[in-house]
Amino acid sequence: MFERFTADARTAVVEAQLAAREQGAREIAPRDVFTGLARVDHGEARRLLDQLGVSLEEVLAELERVRRRGGISDAEVEALTEFGIDVEQIVERVERTHGPGALADTGRRGRRGHIPFTGEAKKTLELSLREAVKLGDKHLGQEHMLLALVQQKGAVAELLAARGVDYAALRRAVGQGAAG
Repeated sequence: MFERFTADARTAVVEAQLAAREQGAREIAPRDVFTGLARVDHGEARRLLDQLGVSLEEVLAELERVRRRGGISDAEVEALTEFGIDVEQIVERVERTHGPGALADTGRRGRRGHIPFTGEAKKTLELSLREAVKLGDKHLGQEHMLLALVQQKGAVAELLAARGVDYAALRRAVGQGAAG
């Protein structure tokens, strides 16, 4: 599959691995894939998100908050709040006692060694290939990876949807880019 990736898509995958490693994660998650896409300066994902009015800095900051909460999404935080549970307060207390990022999914592994993809991140790559096929593209680019991320349940799709970027909106933007 990787032979079909564009240079920018390959760079995004490498950046996703680096992002996971920097966080001390045991696996590369979809949020790392998104971070990888965001780190490619002149990549198609950044162009599309900019076109759709999305602030990458805001989304990345929100993803970091989700990571610090141990993966608890904003929707889950909202649901817990209805039961009187203040997740942010819990995170603060745990981090005061155990250090920053204590609830984050980290394996405290070293900086070397292979970091595997989570099942969800593997699904992102599989859906990316399906998107490329649907669009009739011979390559797999960042636009396909972004389309795959917004299709899945999780923090990335949730945060982008909150900014008006769902599958249909992104698909239109991808189509306009191909036509233009």
